[in-house]
Amino acid sequence: MKARYTLLFISSIIISSLFLQSCDAKKPAVGEEDLIYVVADSSEYYELEAALLQVFGKIIYTPQPENLFDIKRVSVNRLDEVKNKKNIIITAPLNSGSYTSQYINSILDSTVKNMIESESDFVINKYDMWARDQLVSILTAPDIEKLNQQILTNHENLLYYFQKISDKRLFQSLYNEKYEQKDIEAKLLDQYGWIIYVQADFLLAQDSPEDKFVWLRRAPGTDMERWIFVHWIDDASPNFLEKDSIYAQRNKMTSKHFVTIDNSSRVEIADSYISTKEVNFLGRYALMTQGLWRMDDKSMGGPFINYTFYDEASKRIYMLDGSIYAPKYYKKRLLQQVDVLLQSFMTKDQLSEDKIDDLLSRLK
Repeated sequence: MKARYTLLFISSIIISSLFLQSCDAKKPAVGEEDLIYVVADSSEYYELEAALLQVFGKIIYTPQPENLFDIKRVSVNRLDEVKNKKNIIITAPLNSGSYTSQYINSILDSTVKNMIESESDFVINKYDMWARDQLVSILTAPDIEKLNQQILTNHENLLYYFQKISDKRLFQSLYNEKYEQKDIEAKLLDQYGWIIYVQADFLLAQDSPEDKFVWLRRAPGTDMERWIFVHWIDDASPNFLEKDSIYAQRNKMTSKHFVTIDNSSRVEIADSYISTKEVNFLGRYALMTQGLWRMDDKSMGGPFINYTFYDEASKRIYMLDGSIYAPKYYKKRLLQQVDVLLQSFMTKDQLSEDKIDDLLSRLK
């Protein structure tokens, strides 16, 4: 009997422990994906707002102008109200004496403060600080002028931090193994040596071995289409990686494969709002191009994003491209969705043997 009570007592401790652990587990961050809460005193925010808007309020044209992020100030005494949000910036000069400055001083250790004072750093990123999949970015400098300067100087890194955590959250929401089209992924791996995540509602619209071109399409013929293509060039040189070559090759592929039924019009890159920059794409040097596509008769159009890179192992140039056609809707979030899908791309060399075996076992 004593042993039984002892066992029950131990079991109750284990259950209680598990319950407490589950209660202590951080809940997922909530809120709008493209909204950043800025914790700052009003007077300091007034001096920093222009720089923050220049960095995070960057406009993309889809073709409607849309801000990458919106920002909303909250005072530090309301911090508890936003601790569950996805994107948070806490900013103030380190030694201004403002309430936000005092708070920043209270959470930074002396080593970090010395780094701030010496201007060797000004941003401290805290992931999952109060909620899961959350980014809290502390921006501080010795004074307001240097803080403004640091924000503008480091604009690409600051934007990158929030875009990457947003992409991670979005992929988690999009990925579902139950609805993954592994039969299509297996075919692509077997025939071409690469895979990309294929959602259940995407169709394999074209598969052209001679052009080394694969087109995946979602909701064809509707007012909210998304499509992705993968194109590659064998025995290539990294010298291909310059914007004029990329524009010409993209136009070559779309003019052949993205055409109207009567062959009277085809897709091309529009002249306006096109930009190309160097990026790190999945650990590779790449050129990312963003712009607008259009039919050459000007009847349709929309935004696209394109990553082009050289893969040393296969000696291939890869071009990964996502486009949106949704004339009745804002398209920034749709464009981010295809961007995230492009980032699921992997060559065979990057896959584990178990993953390869699992996919290839599905081939008929």
